Amino acid sequence: MTSARMRPLTAWGPLGAALLVLCLLVAGVSAQPRPVVYVAPIDGIIDLGLAPFVERVLRDAEEAGAAAVVLEINTFGGRVDAAVVIRDALLRARVRTIAFVNKRAISAGALISLAAETIVMADGGTIGAATPVQVGAPGGAAQPVEEKTVSYMRKEFRATAEHRKRPPEVAEAMVDADVVIPKLVEKGKLLTLTTTEALAHRIADHRADSLEAALERVGLKDAEIRRSAVNWAEQLVRFLTHPVLSSLLMTIGIIGIIVEIRTPGFGIPGALGIASIGLFFWGHWLVRLAGWEEFLLVMLGLTLLFVEIFITPGFGVTGLLGIVSLVTGLTLSLFSAGATPELILRAASRVVISLLIAVVGSVVLLRFLPHLPYARRLVLQSALETATGYASAPDADRRWAGKRGTATSPLRPAGIADFEGERIDVVSDGAYIEAGEAIEVIRVEGNRIVVRRASLAGKEK
Repeated sequence: MTSARMRPLTAWGPLGAALLVLCLLVAGVSAQPRPVVYVAPIDGIIDLGLAPFVERVLRDAEEAGAAAVVLEINTFGGRVDAAVVIRDALLRARVRTIAFVNKRAISAGALISLAAETIVMADGGTIGAATPVQVGAPGGAAQPVEEKTVSYMRKEFRATAEHRKRPPEVAEAMVDADVVIPKLVEKGKLLTLTTTEALAHRIADHRADSLEAALERVGLKDAEIRRSAVNWAEQLVRFLTHPVLSSLLMTIGIIGIIVEIRTPGFGIPGALGIASIGLFFWGHWLVRLAGWEEFLLVMLGLTLLFVEIFITPGFGVTGLLGIVSLVTGLTLSLFSAGATPELILRAASRVVISLLIAVVGSVVLLRFLPHLPYARRLVLQSALETATGYASAPDADRRWAGKRGTATSPLRPAGIADFEGERIDVVSDGAYIEAGEAIEVIRVEGNRIVVRRASLAGKEK
C-alpha cells in the first residue's frame, strides 16, 4: 500500500528537480545587476584639459568594473598633443572603449575615434580631414605645416588603425593629401568619410542615431548609463592652461619678480609674481606638461640672472645661461609627448614674447612707479632714527651723506662708486644707473649707502 502510493511521487521526482533548477536559473539571471556604461562627452575644441578628464573617466570605469566607456564625439579638432595623450590612454585602457561619432570627428577627433575599439556613427556624421595646420596671424587663415609634421601624424593615424584592425591606408589618407586610394580619394585631396562611406570601408562598425541605439548595436541594450562631466578642478585647469591666460601668467610673474628684485623689501610685486608663476606651473603640472624638471630649470634661470645682475659685473655667460634655462623650462611646460615641431616652435615663441613684454613692462614700472601717488605706499619710507633707539650707521659710512661721486660700475641696483678717490659699495634707490654717471648719496641706512643720479637730485632741489 505504502509503496504503491510512493510510486507516483517517485515518477515525478526528476521532472520536479528539473523545474526547480530552471526556476533557480531564471531567478539568478533576473538577479544579475545591469551592466554599467560610462559616457564621456568630447565636444568642442580638444585642449590640454580634456586629456585628464578622459583619463579619469577610464580609470573610474575600470575601478567600477564597468562594461564599457563611450566617448560621445562632436568636434572639429584641436591640439594634436592632447589628442595623442587621449589616444594612448584609449589604447592601453583595460575597459572596452566605444566612440559614438555624433555628428562629427574631424582632425584630432578622428584620431581619438580610431583609437577606440568600436566606432558607431550617427546618420549624417563625418570623420577625417586630419591634416595638421599652424595658426597664422590673428584673423588670418591657418597655414600648412612642414612635411615632417605631416609624416609624423600620418604614422600616428596608421599605427592607431593597425592596432584596431582598421584599414591603415584609409587612416593615412585623412592626414596626407598625397595618399591616393582608387575610387575613394584622389591626389591632392584629404579624405573625409560620411557615415555610409565609413561603414563601407570598415572604419566604422555600426550606425545609430542615439546613444541608446548605439548601446543596443554593441550588445549593451539594458546597460545603466553613467554620464561623466568635467569637474570644477578640471575646468579650472583648462582655464589656466588656455594659451592666452598662461602667457599672461608668465608675463605677470616675470614682471613681479623683476620689480621685486629692483625694489627694497618684499611687497605686492613679489607676491603677485610668485602667485602667477605658481598658478602657471600648477595648471600645467595637473595636465602633466610641467614637472620638477621644468620647475627647477626656471628656478635655475632666475637664480643665474640674479647672480648676473647683483654679483658679477657686466653681462656674460651667467646671464646667457640664465636666459636659456628660463626659456627652456617655460617652453617645456607648454607641450607634451606628441607635439609637432611647429607646436614646439610656437611654444618657444610664446615664452620669448612673454619675456620681452615682461622686461619692457618692468622698465616702465620701475621708471614711473616712484612718481605715482599710490605706488609710493608699496615702499617703506619711514626712517629708523638714532633718537628713537635704533642703531645708526657707522661713522665711516655716515660721512658720505650728501656727497657726490661717480658710479664706477653699473648699479643694478648694487655696485661700486667713487667718492673723493675711494671705492665704496653702494646701492641705488631702485633705478638702473650706468657706469660713469654722476651720483649723490641720499641716505645711509645701517651699512647701506643709498644713492641716486645727481641730475635727479638737482631737479628736486
